[in-house]
Amino acid sequence: MSAFSEMDPKAKPLEVFGTEVRRYRKLAGLSQDRLADITLFSQSLIGFIERGERTPSRNFAQRCDDALRAGGELVCLWEHITRAASPAWFRGWLDIEKEAHTLHTWQPLVVPGLLQTEEYAREIIHGEPGITDEQVDKAVEARMERQYTLTRPNSPMLWVVLDEGVLQRPIGGKGVMRRQLKCLMEAADSSRIGIQVVPLVLGSTKGTSGAFAIAQLQGGSDTVYIESAIHGHVTNRPEDVEAIRARYDTIRAEANPRHASIELIRRAEKLWT
Repeated sequence: MSAFSEMDPKAKPLEVFGTEVRRYRKLAGLSQDRLADITLFSQSLIGFIERGERTPSRNFAQRCDDALRAGGELVCLWEHITRAASPAWFRGWLDIEKEAHTLHTWQPLVVPGLLQTEEYAREIIHGEPGITDEQVDKAVEARMERQYTLTRPNSPMLWVVLDEGVLQRPIGGKGVMRRQLKCLMEAADSSRIGIQVVPLVLGSTKGTSGAFAIAQLQGGSDTVYIESAIHGHVTNRPEDVEAIRARYDTIRAEANPRHASIELIRRAEKLWT
């Protein structure tokens, strides 16, 4: 039986993960120093994580899993506790996102989470009222974990439509924006990712009601995620899906073609230098 199926609901996820790392390390007969040598992480970091005092990265979980021959248990546990950092109402969308063969999204304000850099995501998440540093760390890890959806075998096609204002909004300062836009251009090189930008000069108001995403599932009905100021809404009601798809098609019709959109991003990236 896996560790996350036996987790005490009252236990802190980081403490559960640390306990499992320590258990597998002792089963392997390794000291923290020896595990540090094998994984190329510091002994102090391993100690912090085993005590549940530091959030591990996926890379840490994978290297420890390999070194301790945990058979994927540590990676699965890491994914489980990282998913738990996402709001409960969003977890259903995470499952849908992983199963989709095509994703379409409209973003009028920020870069979509699947294409955010870690530092850009941290700035976005840190803006939530009342959020603690620990909650920020966990939420950032969860967002970065989502991005493995785009690198897994049989990853979905991703079609992104952005408002040009996204490229000009100063989130985190010049360095953060420059690296984020560079990341967008690199993502657009993939044959499975398309990015289009709606230019500001059009003065379009068709997408001002908010962001949304559409997931197309193999052999199933489409599902949409509709963002709001408090929490998002996930639904596959045919009338809702039809309305969102019609809105997406209308917005996309006003967007620049892919090559012209990439040129807009390139010019914006230079302005942040």
